[in-house]
Amino acid sequence: MPHGLADEHEMAAVKAATLIESLPWLKRFSGKVVVVKFGGNAMVDDALKRAFAEDMVYLRYAGLHPVVVHGGGPQISAALTAAGIASEFRGGYRYTSTEAISVVRDVLAGDVNGEIVDLINEHGDLARGVSGDDTTLFEGRRRGVEIDGELFDLGHVGDVTKVDPSSVLAEIEAGRIPVVSSIARNEADHETPLNINADAAAGALAIALQASKLVVLTDVAGLYSDWPNRDSLVEAITVSALTEMLPSLESGMIPKMQACLDSVVGGVGGATIIDGRIPHSILLEVFTQRGSGTEVVPDERAASYGAPVVTQFGTTAREGADQKGQS
Repeated sequence: MPHGLADEHEMAAVKAATLIESLPWLKRFSGKVVVVKFGGNAMVDDALKRAFAEDMVYLRYAGLHPVVVHGGGPQISAALTAAGIASEFRGGYRYTSTEAISVVRDVLAGDVNGEIVDLINEHGDLARGVSGDDTTLFEGRRRGVEIDGELFDLGHVGDVTKVDPSSVLAEIEAGRIPVVSSIARNEADHETPLNINADAAAGALAIALQASKLVVLTDVAGLYSDWPNRDSLVEAITVSALTEMLPSLESGMIPKMQACLDSVVGGVGGATIIDGRIPHSILLEVFTQRGSGTEVVPDERAASYGAPVVTQFGTTAREGADQKGQS
């Protein structure tokens, strides 16, 4: 066989192997809801934004029901600066004044949401924007933040207290991809919305939809058990181990892992944080055996999981089984 033809056959075999590897995952997730929290560098890099839109379209045509939830921190900061409103952070949270909340809502429900919808709809009439405070999708109450034992006000920033997923379900049933902005209606003041953490919003919506999977895009490869040691990347971790580890994590990672933890406890089939800086990382996570990032699994799944699972600090399910066999 000519050398060039052999190379072509080898490349075709690799492509076929990659496609067939997705078969069990297609069977598992076909017809199921997958909630994806879109954020980080993937939201500001044009090439990554387009790759993300392609991933959502791929999931949709593969028979899944993707639901996108997004924030928009960099875009909000830029809009507030343009409006002459200073950005102030307290304990890692953006203080959102009455003057600022209207800008925040316009950016999230208008600019950012519209751009994501437009990118997806370059592939057909597939996506629709849904604002979190429309039709009471999210309701919330104002929250503060404790810093060194003292409670500070955050303005119009809140926690989700109630989710009515009917508007999202209507879009899914119509065959569309809902794109949801992280804004909530204030349960005590319906006139002024609340700025809510997008990770928390994605987790709460995943629970309300009883999604098969929650995927959270980050700007790191996953969860590290001993940051900044790059060799301590965790492939999977149980609910119990994550609950123990959570207070020791970096402040930026806590809301992401809390959302994953809450969603799995709340009945979502699985929750994973993945590196959104890698093009098409969502497809790698959903459709390949090795996946990417860090998955949170129920304690009872640890022993049967196909890779080492952190069950407590310094111990994996595989190590525990080895130690038990030696005793």
